Amino acid sequence: MNVDDKLGTTTFHVDQEAHITVQKELCIECEIRPCLAACPAELYKWDDANGGLVFNHEGCLECGTCKMICSLHAVQWSYPKRGKGVAYRFG
Repeated sequence: MNVDDKLGTTTFHVDQEAHITVQKELCIECEIRPCLAACPAELYKWDDANGGLVFNHEGCLECGTCKMICSLHAVQWSYPKRGKGVAYRFG
């Protein structure tokens, strides 16, 4: 079973209130934007036409990489509320 197959068994219980917030105005100052490459779910995108960083918390794998890798501390990360977020199934 490859990684894509394993992620296909993952389910998400999405909360309307995001467990991650990003101070996007700080991202404009960031030259290397490591979050774009580091997020395993590819939830961070850069779009100059729409004002810079585009982020979506739905589909978050809850690894915390975005918070750890942001040198400007623009990412505020916490676990989702109880009963929300990612649910991994092994098999």
